[in-house]
Amino acid sequence: MDVTVIADSTDDGLTPVTAQLVGAATSIGGNPTVLCPGGVGASEAASISGVSKVISVEGDCFGTYEGGAWATALDSQATGDLVLAAASPRGRDIAASLAALRKIPIIQDATGLEVGLVVSRPIYSGKAMETSNVEGPCVITLRANAFDAAPDGGTSEVSTVNQSADVGLAVKEAIAKASERLDVTEADIIISGGRGMGEPSNFSHLNEVADMIGAAVGASRAAVDTWEEIPHSMQVGQTGKTVTPSLYIAVGISGAIQHLAGMKTSKYIVAINKDPDAPIFGVADYGIVATWEDALPALKTELAKL
Repeated sequence: MDVTVIADSTDDGLTPVTAQLVGAATSIGGNPTVLCPGGVGASEAASISGVSKVISVEGDCFGTYEGGAWATALDSQATGDLVLAAASPRGRDIAASLAALRKIPIIQDATGLEVGLVVSRPIYSGKAMETSNVEGPCVITLRANAFDAAPDGGTSEVSTVNQSADVGLAVKEAIAKASERLDVTEADIIISGGRGMGEPSNFSHLNEVADMIGAAVGASRAAVDTWEEIPHSMQVGQTGKTVTPSLYIAVGISGAIQHLAGMKTSKYIVAINKDPDAPIFGVADYGIVATWEDALPALKTELAKL
């Protein structure tokens, strides 16, 4: 069962309840993905045992706290039917806003969670206990210190999805993180476009970027099938070419399964897509939520500085 855990943090990093949320998720057989609002505590979350993946969700909205805005930014990355958050003032607020966005139930302040999604919580100021059997999607906040914390020792991967209005800043950070990961002596690069490029003539912008960094240009099956001008020889995917470059940049590609099969083993993946729910963000090391019209000029500007 896929479980999304919303990390609880302060300016200094994660609070202990985050490990307790992970412990509760794994105790019911869950496979937890931890979302870190504003990127705070992502490396700490990756070291918690049992965590399958950490997503650092970044964006302008995280500069100041507003529950509705934070929930909206986190919503697209929260996968699975169960979302767990801390029963802290901020956690309750985000959880309630997220449940409202999804039109699903929420159970606040739970102190017990059992296999089969049996949830217990105190009611009437602790004078009685309520037990609920949850069926279907649900958001649950858990009371601190009511669950055993998952131990340290995890080594899960960390990916970043940036929803900033300042696309230039997001591109700059993506390049910086890619540079940290890549050995320039092995920097084989592919930049691919999908149907989100709008029309085949817009692939010229990908060619310009490719010329700047010595990259090859690829395409998704959707682009190849839609436009005669995009030849099959450019197709990356299960029915095209399977590639494993050091850096793969996907632009306007939603991330259909057959495309992911052809490129998900790339060493570092940067995805640019205007749809925050695009499946490509599930495999990307760094995702930028933006149109190609906004992102590619910023990408060319930053590459020209290298």
